[in-house]
Amino acid sequence: MADDKEEQGGRIFFSNIGRSMELEDEIVLTSVGIDIGSSTSHLAFSRIVLERLDTRYMVVERTLLHQSDVLLTPYRGNDEIDADALGAFIAQQYEAAGLTPDAIDTGALILTGVAVRRSNARAIGDIFSAQTGKFVVVSAGDGLETTLAAFGSGAVARSAKGSTRVLNVDIGGGTSKLALCEGGSIRHITAIDIGARVIAFDDDRRVTRIEEAGQYFAAQAGVAVVLGAVLAEADAGKIADTMVDCLFETMQGGSMRPQTTALLRLPALPAGPLPDVVTISGGVSEFLYAGEEQRFGDLGPLLAVALRKKLAGWPPALEVPQQGIRATVVGASQYTVQVSGSTIYVEPLGSLPIRNVPVIKPSLALGEEIDTGAIAEAVSDALARLDLVEGESPVGLCYEWEGSASYGRLDGFCRGVLMGLAPILAKGHPLILVGEGDIGGLVGMHCRQEANVARVISIDGIKLDEFDFIDIGAMLETSGAVPVVIKSLVFPSLGLGHEAFEKQ
Repeated sequence: MADDKEEQGGRIFFSNIGRSMELEDEIVLTSVGIDIGSSTSHLAFSRIVLERLDTRYMVVERTLLHQSDVLLTPYRGNDEIDADALGAFIAQQYEAAGLTPDAIDTGALILTGVAVRRSNARAIGDIFSAQTGKFVVVSAGDGLETTLAAFGSGAVARSAKGSTRVLNVDIGGGTSKLALCEGGSIRHITAIDIGARVIAFDDDRRVTRIEEAGQYFAAQAGVAVVLGAVLAEADAGKIADTMVDCLFETMQGGSMRPQTTALLRLPALPAGPLPDVVTISGGVSEFLYAGEEQRFGDLGPLLAVALRKKLAGWPPALEVPQQGIRATVVGASQYTVQVSGSTIYVEPLGSLPIRNVPVIKPSLALGEEIDTGAIAEAVSDALARLDLVEGESPVGLCYEWEGSASYGRLDGFCRGVLMGLAPILAKGHPLILVGEGDIGGLVGMHCRQEANVARVISIDGIKLDEFDFIDIGAMLETSGAVPVVIKSLVFPSLGLGHEAFEKQ
């Protein structure tokens, strides 16, 4: 889609095709997802069909057009991803798919794992975003990557079936991400420095890279690992066994050895009942489930062997995820359009338009008496879950108002929200509130006049979900409303593909 939208008669037109979203019952989009990880990089092209339901377009069909080869993420030295090599690979995959960047309507670029921490990761995101059009670009830190993997693997959807507790373990090149899911939601997450590519070697088994975690596990296994030296298969197996022992300890939750705790990147899973089901995603899953024969010069195959042995004696059932290595390739963005009506508050008007704002949807307790501290804590938790606490971008907070709009309830709600969003507002970003009810004007006015917030964008009548990104357009002179474009990351819904995996 073109970047510039034109307002004609109060409707939203996309200038490259001159069509009114309000008049079309069906929209077909071509999308691309790009995942650049610490170990591998790959693409997926899809065709998305959306149908209009009231003012919102919903995905009714998704067809995979082309899945790229898996590329070992190229590095230029130790600290920089080779943007030129990545660009060439992506160009080759567009050609293989029979598509050009101009033919892409939308997409998502995700930087994950150790790749995020490379010195030029953000520059790469910006470069690819500019090349491929209107993208959602996300540098996924530990919390967001864990959450993406849980949704992308289908574990969250699987947990909605019955009363099933599902533990998804996404094992990538640099880190492992664990998400405990229940009732269609993620209950707890953690991440640990365990990955297939913490030690890498060439075809002659000569070590080409050692991450800090690789040095640690080698020492724990009593194996000397030196750059340029040969790493014997048996020694690599000892290291993999040591890593899986540590990973399995993390999977069980509760108290653990201090040396394991030191490797955690997020707080440990709490003690509690074992999950009913465990799913494994990420690159190691290809060896665990499918018996992948290609070798990538890392510990992936040996980690799969060691983990399978551990899981064979564990009560939870091992099931096949909907997505394995591509769990965090979110495929594409889904574009929908909604319009926020007259009960909005924008101050100053020059704050609009605003683009690509990530959305959080905290679980807010809006009882008769609103607990300001509880509201703040829920907002803070949502920011942490999606790695937004640094305040690098504005954030839209979506809420569902319940009950009366008395002064006391409004004040408790607004002050709690402001406390939770303090890291965002401190960076000079506007306060962006999106309500599903008809109270946006009151909430916005209260924040501006009673809490003295300088920049407020408060709209309502919009339904959003976590992982959505929104564009809020300038106010329409004809109606006083503002157009809202919603870009939703597309995850698998509950369906086929959850086969039981026989333990051997």
